[in-house]
Amino acid sequence: MQSILVRLVDRLPPRFRAFGTTGRIALLAQFIRFGFVGVAGLVVDTATVYALRGWLGLYGAGIAAYGTAATFNWLLNRFWTFRGQGNGAAHKQWARYLVANLAGFILNRGTYALMIYSLPSAAREPVLATAAGALVGLGLNFHLSRRMVFR
Repeated sequence: MQSILVRLVDRLPPRFRAFGTTGRIALLAQFIRFGFVGVAGLVVDTATVYALRGWLGLYGAGIAAYGTAATFNWLLNRFWTFRGQGNGAAHKQWARYLVANLAGFILNRGTYALMIYSLPSAAREPVLATAAGALVGLGLNFHLSRRMVFR
């Protein structure tokens, strides 16, 4: 991924190439991997909501789905996005990941709940609400994961 980004930076006009430092390229590559993991987590999140909404309702299914998707995302981020970073026992890192991403959880599920409540189309098709929630929490979750979990 980084080699692709380096090639893209080389194609920029000369005055913008200076912004493409090795550190920034590495950070961008990591953010892109984090985004790919987020898309995979969105699939898990949405599938869980659809599977559980008949039993738990949309709000209960949304909470259960977040826990499932957050665990899935932590695993992929641990083994791909932040490979070799972080320390300690896996269960402690998982707990740190969940705690660190509580602010992202509030943004994510707050957006989800607001959309389910206020938009009939989101209540009919919860994928709209799960996708919006994931986008709203993305940047904060990346920052907190880098600084608090996988440092």
